[in-house]
Amino acid sequence: MSNEEAEARLSRRAAVEALGTGALVMVVVGSGIQATRLTGDVALQLLANSTATVLGLAVLIVVLGPISGAHLNPAVTLVAWWSERSSQARLRVREPIAYVGAQLVGAAGGAVLANAMFGLPPVRLSTHARAGGPLWLAEVVATAGLVLVVFALARRGRANWAPLAVAAYIGVAYWFTSSTSFANPAVTVGRALSDTFAGIAPASVPGFVAAQLVGAVVGAALLVALYGPRLPRARDVVQTHPSPDAADSDGSFHPESSPLRSPAERTPLP
Repeated sequence: MSNEEAEARLSRRAAVEALGTGALVMVVVGSGIQATRLTGDVALQLLANSTATVLGLAVLIVVLGPISGAHLNPAVTLVAWWSERSSQARLRVREPIAYVGAQLVGAAGGAVLANAMFGLPPVRLSTHARAGGPLWLAEVVATAGLVLVVFALARRGRANWAPLAVAAYIGVAYWFTSSTSFANPAVTVGRALSDTFAGIAPASVPGFVAAQLVGAVVGAALLVALYGPRLPRARDVVQTHPSPDAADSDGSFHPESSPLRSPAERTPLP
């Protein structure tokens, strides 16, 4: 594959990551706004918000997974990049940079769109402070669990379960964590742009993002402890590259060949 073709494919995948992350934030923020307008019961508001997020996330993984891998999360992208066992592969920072940048831009766009749909100012910084040790610990736990679920599925050759398992985990984590499980740096940034039920004050964002990154490291460490030192390569994860056959000679991957597309062709890892 020529460099021009590789760049075009990366641009396409990054655009899909922006679209998917934007849609995810739109679902989170929009459902939060709708819930507060329909009921004053905070428990029902959280139930509506978490249910919409679970269903929306599952759909996005199914639809976008075969194209970009549907990371929709810088923590997943960074762990997938680091899981490449080849030092040469780790030197290729172009792809994770493109993905993370697209996810951040998409998240901001999703929050703006959600605000606009409900007649709110497109950008209104949240005043919902979320800070303190318990909340940061909750974000470490939430993100570590998410990373463990995503990569454990790949390690056991069960990546086709990702839409159900990942969405279910996020839905459960909404309720067992004090932070309501943001578990996503890009989504955290996007939610800061909406002064609504799902918002987070900009001053609280750095603490949440730092905790999420720590959680990603903890999740990767747990994966090694549970499944051994051989992390699945990025190409083996449902959100990234499904099989060596899909790789180009330059090492770039084709998420178009995602395990989501052809379960019968997958062979479980040992």
